Amino acid sequence: MEELTRIAVLLSGRGSNLVALADACARGEIPAEIALVISNRADAPGLDRARERGIPVAAIPGKGLAREEHERLVVAAIEAAKTRWVCLAGYMRLLSPAFIARFPRRIVNIHPALLPSFPGLDAQRQAWAHGVKVSGCTVHLVDAGCDSGPIVLQRTVPVLDDDTSETLAARILEQEHIAYPTAMRMLLTRAWRLDGRRVIFE
Repeated sequence: MEELTRIAVLLSGRGSNLVALADACARGEIPAEIALVISNRADAPGLDRARERGIPVAAIPGKGLAREEHERLVVAAIEAAKTRWVCLAGYMRLLSPAFIARFPRRIVNIHPALLPSFPGLDAQRQAWAHGVKVSGCTVHLVDAGCDSGPIVLQRTVPVLDDDTSETLAARILEQEHIAYPTAMRMLLTRAWRLDGRRVIFE
């Protein structure tokens, strides 16, 4: 039997995208297993979601630590778990170039907007306030910028006239839970390459 790819998930909050990824792995839709969940917040609900599924967890708070030391501890935990890919799922820290270089083209993030529009925090409110008619989510490879890496997959949602930023965010989240597992399945099961900024699936 072929050994499953091991994934580490980094999160800071509720962990709904962790759940989507873990459930897709359990159903066999992604040929992988989540071997470790790391949070920079010891009280992150996502750690409880992981524990409920029997996934090992590590809380590595960043407060009181230099960025380099915090990242050294995170990298050490990832490597000790023998994980090959890193999935960011609401991880509220920018990764340094040195961190990214340890896992080249193997760090993936999901963002609740159609990049390159509305990067950074509170993207759903940014899009709603700007008055766009279509929004959505983006799965992308992580580079040293803020939500600036090559795009793997996007899914769209209409922005309705009676939307609030909260109702829009809820509909985008539904699409995130489809997009992230789909993108990880594509990355792990299909040949792909980078052509400049473009992710090309063969």
